[in-house]
Amino acid sequence: MNQNQFKLILLSVFALFTISSFAQDKYGGLALYTVRNDMRTNAKETLKKVADIGYKNIEAAGYRDGKYYDMSPADFKAYVEKLGLVPVSTHQSAVTLENAETMFADAKEAGFEYFVVPIPPMGLFQRDPATNTMGMKGGVENLSKILAELGEKCHKAGLKLLYHNHDFEFMKDKDGVVTIDYLLEHSDPKYVNFQMDLYWVTKAGADPLAYFEKYPGRFKLWHVKDMDEQGRFAPVGNGTIDFAKILKEKKLSGMEHYFVEQDRTFNMKPLEAIQVSHDALNKIGFK
Repeated sequence: MNQNQFKLILLSVFALFTISSFAQDKYGGLALYTVRNDMRTNAKETLKKVADIGYKNIEAAGYRDGKYYDMSPADFKAYVEKLGLVPVSTHQSAVTLENAETMFADAKEAGFEYFVVPIPPMGLFQRDPATNTMGMKGGVENLSKILAELGEKCHKAGLKLLYHNHDFEFMKDKDGVVTIDYLLEHSDPKYVNFQMDLYWVTKAGADPLAYFEKYPGRFKLWHVKDMDEQGRFAPVGNGTIDFAKILKEKKLSGMEHYFVEQDRTFNMKPLEAIQVSHDALNKIGFK
């Protein structure tokens, strides 16, 4: 072996080590809803900043007119993968029984594995501006049937359908039914599973661990956001939720991916808040 060959081997080893180290440094997922205003201003630059902070996985919340953040599904996939980001899931509240096949095809082309229904779809979601509370109309049986049909269509498209909770699903409705319990008990896990938002479960006064025990394997994705002493959204690690305790039961829950999300960041800019949350993930034990 001559000197030049030896140098080439050393350079190759160094390059592999550097790539490996970089890949190991990237961990955790981010729900892009957190940085939605930045994404509207400059999606590509914001995605680059998300990658630079060290996030590995992303969850979109910006589908409109067949595009993700004004990029075609194929272009969106190519760009995020160029940055080293993995498009795992997408929130698309405008899904209906009529447009589902088109949306699912676009989500599949964009590289997503999970399609998340973030609120009761098709006009069922309600928000009371006077009290800033959320709810739904039409009844849980109706919602369950819609999700079942969407789930089968989603499965045929090669995706996995999830329903994302807020707080009202953990409370009794006017008929005395706990919405999330009904959905869990009346859905086929082959077609419909769930994304648990740990903040909203806590806000509702429910226990995530109790749900993991009662419905093991049903909560494929988590939203990880903290709650401050006033009950507001907070960066991970800057609040009162015992994530380490919940994390111990991730296998029981069925969790495959998690995403930092913070609906409002108050005294921080969103990009600052997601840096704080990312720093805390490692300390808590998320990887």
